[in-house]
Amino acid sequence: MNRKYNINNIEDLHLQVRLLKSEYTAKGDALVGDSKKYLHQFTINGFIKKYATPSAFLKIDDKFNISSKVLSMALPLVMNSTFFKGSGLVTKALVSLASGKLGKSLDAEHLSAIFNSVTGWFSKTKRTKEKPPLEVDYGIPPDSETY
Repeated sequence: MNRKYNINNIEDLHLQVRLLKSEYTAKGDALVGDSKKYLHQFTINGFIKKYATPSAFLKIDDKFNISSKVLSMALPLVMNSTFFKGSGLVTKALVSLASGKLGKSLDAEHLSAIFNSVTGWFSKTKRTKEKPPLEVDYGIPPDSETY
């Protein structure tokens, strides 16, 4: 990049030096800001915001139905290793069959709805005390005829 400057005296030179320094610092600040944004994509929080949304699951799920396949395999293992740990072979087989079928029927929409309802339960328990509505003052004195 070949720049040509019209510099005739020392004031023009100092002005051009100040302009170039300000351009240099502005480009440096922009480069630092862009690199921070770029690196922020690769943090754990950035990955969660990008890929752990219901819409992202649905895009993957439309063709492959990954969530139902994972749940149909993982749910029987979890159920048999936690809730039905000491039960017999027939009970574990029936639980595996039922939870496998249940896992196949669940997809990303159902999972996000279940998650939202569970978080709704916990958020409702925090807001049990509601404040009574405040009286609204319309600017009418209480001793007037319209009050």
